[in-house]
Amino acid sequence: MLTVSALNQYYGGSHTLRNVAFEAPSGAVTAILGRNGVGKTTLLKCVAGLLPSRSGGIGFNGTDVTKLPPHARARLGLGYVPQGREIFPRLTVEENLKLGLATRPPGTPVPRRIFEMFPVLAEMLGRRGGDLSGGQQQQLAIGRALAMEPKLLVLDEPTEGIQPSIIKDIERAIRRLAAEGEMAILLVEQYYDFARSLADRYVVLSRGEVIKAGKGADMEADGVRACLTV
Repeated sequence: MLTVSALNQYYGGSHTLRNVAFEAPSGAVTAILGRNGVGKTTLLKCVAGLLPSRSGGIGFNGTDVTKLPPHARARLGLGYVPQGREIFPRLTVEENLKLGLATRPPGTPVPRRIFEMFPVLAEMLGRRGGDLSGGQQQQLAIGRALAMEPKLLVLDEPTEGIQPSIIKDIERAIRRLAAEGEMAILLVEQYYDFARSLADRYVVLSRGEVIKAGKGADMEADGVRACLTV
């Protein structure tokens, strides 16, 4: 579903991504791991089109999207949940979710499975997004991305600042989405145990380079945890 090849990016004179290459297949969770500042969020922004890549290629569902703007990638089925959630705090939960329908035909309802995975959103449809807890806002951000029925769901640090009970809800939702086999899931995560429990594949970045990659089931044997410790 997603193919990244020889991707390079710079911030000023700093080479932040160095020939990054990996694939993220449908029906699987591909986890991107690494210490703070190694280029994980930069990579996701390049995949989503929020940052242009200096060189290399990004293929999405058979289409070269390297030069396409974010809205064009969204129309192709790329859903992005940024770090920090970035919901619209003055809009209601329902209005936030309906924004996720922008790429769908007029009159398309919010998919029922969003409320099945995150029942609290159904209970709080009329409440402003800014009045929700951090964990509930994260569920809303994921729900908004899912409203477009994406082929690729990109998640940047979904457990950051979230209470344990909601982390479990998010874990169950991601596992369900992967099991349905309809989309690829690209997950950036600092919380090793969360990533290990979900990952079908993993990629470890260090200083903008891929230093390890393999099957999620092999993360412990491959020494991935040691790559994340300071």
